[in-house]
Amino acid sequence: MNALYTKISTDWNENFIGYSALAIILSTCLGSIAIMTTMMQGNGVAQMIQIFFVVAACSAHNASILTVQKPNLVLNLLITSVIVSLLTISTGLLF
Repeated sequence: MNALYTKISTDWNENFIGYSALAIILSTCLGSIAIMTTMMQGNGVAQMIQIFFVVAACSAHNASILTVQKPNLVLNLLITSVIVSLLTISTGLLF
């Protein structure tokens, strides 16, 4: 697993500008799907907490690109954003 992350990180650093545009699209699309599946379950406190975490993760990633942070930080925030969104989507679809 560590070798995969190292390979992705090296490629990410070499092509940071191109991947940044794709990463914004990926993070935003997955985040919106996660919010949609959460809102399909209702609008209670639990759903609002899930939405908060999705929006915070996606916004942190997008802000890191816009404020020109180091490529490794942006990659780690992208991975976090994708994991949070996928967990929220799977929770919304399973329950």
